[in-house]
Amino acid sequence: MSKVIAHSLFSDFDINLFKSGKHFRLYDKLGSHLMEKDGVKGTYFSVWAPSAKSVSVVGDFNYWDGKDHELNVRWDESGIWEGFIPGVEKGSKYKYKIHSNNNDIWTEKADPFARYCEQPPNTASVVWDADYSWEDSKWIAGREAHNALDKPYSVYEVHLGSWKKKNGWEFLTYTEMADELVNYVADMGFSHVEFMPIMEYPFDPSWGYQLTGYFAPTSRFGTPEEFKILVDKFHQKGIGVILDWVPSHFPEDAHGLGFFDGSHLYEHPDRRRGYHPDWKSLIFNYGRNEVRAFLISNAIFWLDQFHVDGLRVDAVASMLYLDYSREDGEWEPNMYGNNENLEAMSFLREMNTEVYASFKGVQTIAEESTAFTGVSKPVDLGGLGFGMKWMMGWMHDTLEFFKKEPIHRSYDLNKITFSMTYAFTENFMLPFSHDEVVYGKNSLLYRMPGDEWQRFANLRLLYGYMFTHPGANLLFMGGEFGQSSEWNFQESLDWHLTQYDYHSGIQEVIKDLNKLYKTHPALFEKQFSPEGFQWIEHNDQENSVISYIRKGNDPKDDLIVVCNFTPVPRENYRLGVPKTSQLKLQFNSDDAKYSGSGIGKKTIKPSAKEWNGQSQSVLMNLPPLGVLVYK
Repeated sequence: MSKVIAHSLFSDFDINLFKSGKHFRLYDKLGSHLMEKDGVKGTYFSVWAPSAKSVSVVGDFNYWDGKDHELNVRWDESGIWEGFIPGVEKGSKYKYKIHSNNNDIWTEKADPFARYCEQPPNTASVVWDADYSWEDSKWIAGREAHNALDKPYSVYEVHLGSWKKKNGWEFLTYTEMADELVNYVADMGFSHVEFMPIMEYPFDPSWGYQLTGYFAPTSRFGTPEEFKILVDKFHQKGIGVILDWVPSHFPEDAHGLGFFDGSHLYEHPDRRRGYHPDWKSLIFNYGRNEVRAFLISNAIFWLDQFHVDGLRVDAVASMLYLDYSREDGEWEPNMYGNNENLEAMSFLREMNTEVYASFKGVQTIAEESTAFTGVSKPVDLGGLGFGMKWMMGWMHDTLEFFKKEPIHRSYDLNKITFSMTYAFTENFMLPFSHDEVVYGKNSLLYRMPGDEWQRFANLRLLYGYMFTHPGANLLFMGGEFGQSSEWNFQESLDWHLTQYDYHSGIQEVIKDLNKLYKTHPALFEKQFSPEGFQWIEHNDQENSVISYIRKGNDPKDDLIVVCNFTPVPRENYRLGVPKTSQLKLQFNSDDAKYSGSGIGKKTIKPSAKEWNGQSQSVLMNLPPLGVLVYK
């Protein structure tokens, strides 16, 4: 095969941007690119390896021998090695063989910018171009309205490898999911789907959170074009696609980013800042310009090349604090003497600024579990610039409350009401994610107390309370039909359960709650504003009942929500209401169609009796372990 021919895709301006950390389309330049030079077809390769003495492309086209295809180093001290190899075709497997100036170390690495990878456990990169004719122009044109913060966000979180399997063990392909999964999510009424990491990862038990192929959809389920088909089909059904994104850490696998060119290229060289003790993984060097450009280019890549509508950024808390999961003496304070990682904060601000400047109608969402202030505050106002933040405190308090036997709930009603003291300090998304149904925590259903009827009634109540609480919503797959066992990444969800009334009843609850959320502006127009919420009664400990009003832009859209957290029906329960107009039932979690008892009046006429600080009041029949929503 022909030798390497000198060629470059980089201009001087590209190099200056790269060195300054401001090149956010690096995927157009670095990596492997099929092309034609002087009438000859082949592939251009380029890789950043500043500590290298030499870099060769090895692959199935040269018997994995590094002697024939040594790349040329650029003269501008960028550390980029590049060249054109004639005859290398789409589908060719390759790696970079790097001889380092550091102690003559040799490494053999997958391409950090590879668009496609071998299916694990194999680790080579694959030359690829993912040409695809998108059919989602209508969606893209209207996305800004669909994804605005005053629109419904009901998110279905999915692990693609275990949502459903063929023959009990085979993965569904991207194209099969483009039929089955898309239609199911649409039928359930979710507005968005969120995929746990689909970027290439070597180890299934990591669930995708230990990435080696940042620019490649995992080959477990098909090709990059086939993943585009999946995204496209969701868009054609009016459903947004959010990807989990992991800029916080990466694994030490020999073919990955770690010690890439015989130096600490991508990871921070100080082990106190460059190694994560919890996950036994490496932490990016957020202070290095080229690393920042790599990560921001990666965020842009998925929004640009795959038309995704948002990124849920994983483990943000671990990025923000220098002492995260570290004991005294295992970390070093910043220049101001405190524990904030200033470089990571700067990176997140720059990433969010670039994302929102480049794409209309997208959102970034932070999984951040601390009281760090301003996560979803705009960068120009001193915040980190995310669109939303997961409300982890609400999730923990709510599940802690619901696991208690109802007789004890009156003493802990503040666990339910406390969230409203800080609900509007950020743009919060309420998450019941995969993390809540693993490692012995049990399924959501089996965290509920009582007999079978009470468990399902509690779950229906939990979901009704969640969907009417201010904020956006996220539910992990299986929760929508009352999966009884913990999630297992190796097994399919227990779809056979949906043949039983209690489980199919939970499905109907989620369908109706999604419809309620999407059709009642009071639940989304002011979901991140204190103007959208008003307590009616938050201190009825004797009955373990709370009630509140959700408000939209138009007062006629207001909804009244009443939650009874005990299995005792409350007949003629008096509740203050602000208007004289008749109340009409919009949702009852105890409806017989959900296998409930059917308690709850369809319409109620207020009387001129003051109650709960309101001039009017009504007498309601509250169902056991139920939530009622009236308009």
